Amino acid sequence: MKRVFTAIVAIVATTTLTAEVNVSTCTGCHGTDWSKAALNKSKNVAEMTHSEIADALKGYKAGTYGGPMKGLMKGQVAKYSDADLDAFSLTVGK
Repeated sequence: MKRVFTAIVAIVATTTLTAEVNVSTCTGCHGTDWSKAALNKSKNVAEMTHSEIADALKGYKAGTYGGPMKGLMKGQVAKYSDADLDAFSLTVGK
């Protein structure tokens, strides 16, 4: 029963997220499998944990995280709530 509940929560989070986050904007730079280093400057998102992704996205939003792409990424995530970014991170990475 616990597995069924976990699966339902994951499906709901993903379904809700799809309506919230424009994933095509992300995959344009990071690749459809998330393994591309965006503009040869970012980390490989596919190798990051869900927690690392959530922390990075929220850090970009707050302006407290990032290197050369900090300004670009802040603009990409600023419109999303922290809850949206947390949910999104669960659909990406490991």
